[in-house]
Amino acid sequence: MLKPHVYHPHTTTTKTLASLLHKPFSHGTALAFLPFNACFSLGKTAKPFKARVVPNKIKAAVDVNLTDDDGILTDYTVKGVVTVKQTVGGFLSNLGLSRGLDDIQDLLGKSILLELVSRELDPKTGQEKETIKAYAHRVKQKGDDATYEAEFKVGQDFGEIGAVVVENEHHKEMFLVEIVLDGLTDPITISCNSWVHSKFDNPQKRVFFPPKSYLPSQTPSGLKRLRKEELQTLRGNGVGERKSFERIYDYDVYNDLGDPDSDLNKKRAVLGGNKQFPYPRRCRTGRPRCESDPESETKSNMFYVPRDECFSEVKQLTFSAKTVYSVFHAVVPALQTAIVDKDLGFPYFTAIDQLFNEGVDLPPQEGNNLWREILPRLLKAISDSDNALRFEIPETMERDKFFWFRDEEFARQTLSGINPCALQLVTEWPLKSKLDPAIYGPPESVITKEMVEQQIRGFCSLEEALKQKKLFVLDYHDLFLPYVKKVRQLPGTTLYGSRTLFFLNPDETLRPLAIELTRPPMDGKPQWKEAYRPSWHSSGVWLWRLAKAHVLAHDSGYHQLISHWLRTHCCTEPYIIATNRQLSEMHPIYRLLHPHFRYTMEINALAREYLINADGIIETSFSPGKYSMEICSVAYDLLWRFDHEALPADLISRGMAVEDPDAPHGLRLTIKDYPFANDGLVLWDILKEWVSDYVNLTIQRQA
Repeated sequence: MLKPHVYHPHTTTTKTLASLLHKPFSHGTALAFLPFNACFSLGKTAKPFKARVVPNKIKAAVDVNLTDDDGILTDYTVKGVVTVKQTVGGFLSNLGLSRGLDDIQDLLGKSILLELVSRELDPKTGQEKETIKAYAHRVKQKGDDATYEAEFKVGQDFGEIGAVVVENEHHKEMFLVEIVLDGLTDPITISCNSWVHSKFDNPQKRVFFPPKSYLPSQTPSGLKRLRKEELQTLRGNGVGERKSFERIYDYDVYNDLGDPDSDLNKKRAVLGGNKQFPYPRRCRTGRPRCESDPESETKSNMFYVPRDECFSEVKQLTFSAKTVYSVFHAVVPALQTAIVDKDLGFPYFTAIDQLFNEGVDLPPQEGNNLWREILPRLLKAISDSDNALRFEIPETMERDKFFWFRDEEFARQTLSGINPCALQLVTEWPLKSKLDPAIYGPPESVITKEMVEQQIRGFCSLEEALKQKKLFVLDYHDLFLPYVKKVRQLPGTTLYGSRTLFFLNPDETLRPLAIELTRPPMDGKPQWKEAYRPSWHSSGVWLWRLAKAHVLAHDSGYHQLISHWLRTHCCTEPYIIATNRQLSEMHPIYRLLHPHFRYTMEINALAREYLINADGIIETSFSPGKYSMEICSVAYDLLWRFDHEALPADLISRGMAVEDPDAPHGLRLTIKDYPFANDGLVLWDILKEWVSDYVNLTIQRQA
């Protein structure tokens, strides 16, 4: 694992997590670019303290003798080398007037102003020592990188360098990779990996600290003000619309999923900030409110995220929700042509096979290789002659074309498929709903003891199955039932509340016993519910298969909206915002967390713009349609608990494990062959050990 060092008086070599995991950022638009960049290396001589960064390595060197012939301390020279990096090449074809102005600035030698900050206060005055300033001049250009150099005359009483203040005098922002200062015992390498705005956009200068970590109480006296002011800058003042070059982290509710000004049918509920739809917070953008709905924000061409949260160029090229969105709207109409009747879907099974064997014709696109570049993992082949899309055949389908019919596969995917974290142990009988019976009807399940024992005859009784922890349930009853009536009013979709009961076989595999589908009282009709079981009867077997299809639709929607979006992305964003608002980049815990938070805010912003928005991919693809995000909010209210998010706690809360100090990882699994838990606990222990060692070492060194 990669470890940033924490300040210790005997430590001379440090590395930062941020530097080792660095990939230069490029914004999602072409609004900002760098005028010059390069990768350059100078030889080393004397060495102060040191930290290294992986990409675009730079060195700075200066020959220095800190004493004269009589051994008296003298002033000395420090050389600084700055590396800046250009954005993705395709964005820079037309640089315009600003590039010319920046070229002139470089020729005049006034493009990057650096200031050295002393680590300690002046012992005589108790005030901050005067900074030492120098302009960095461009000395080398190599590819997308540019190297700038500056020389500082440092007085012998200046002390250790605690920070470097940077002012970008170009007319455009620049991506600052690193600053290397040479002239003491070891070179100081400051990993910046950050966009620095132009002073013409914002006159406030940027400050960068060396990679020594300090708890707040241990902050050197000369850096306390800068540490405090940097956090104030990142918090902002909570007013105004955010600009693309800003780095402000602030909170807001999800009030930008709809677009009522363009279409009142695209009005969506505000998630968060109210009791009806509680939800995590997102990053505040400060956009104007909609005219038709003052509670909602207007759409814009760019969803703001703090500048350094934007994708690296590698990430930008490999992931883009905008690309997915454009492909989605091009491919789906082509797929729909393969369906004879949109209300009936595929007319026969072999029509499904055509997607894999014959393919469907794609609409023409600019560029011969566009479809291959965008959909390489989904497609088996795209013919140059007919531009036909052919999907990759799933491995399980290659072995058995009707594998998805089988109960064994249905149960296996519940435990080992894409959503293995919803199954839970049955601990009480009968199964009951917690919803208000006055609104939703009788709470008791129609899956009876007799039904269960008929299925597990020869193994045990229902009571024994409960005692031996043999019964499990996939329960989407209470989550979906309140939305059944609303969803059924939408064209082309339907919804039930569902429960699926499983039995654990002696060989540690699951077997489905029954599926209950429920419709609440509606349209003057009483509650309807039915339990379906495996059957060999000509009608019963197809009713059973249709019931499984409903459960799979529920499970896939739950996976995308709750297991993935809510738990992985959405609930993480408030912690990213809080970390940047409350922890200085000098804080050791910030340096621990930062690499793991990268890109999440940008992905979430793109999701709000194209995936979870009104008429976006989620609403178009999943059964609940326009109510998908409301259901996600309900799930957050009912199911999400911070103290259950750790993997061991999650397993215990679902009855999938119990604490056992003699078992591996301290847990005894209820189902031994449970890959999500088996593999996950190995990773959990590794991460827990490493993080614990890091935190303990940090505290010891700060003591």
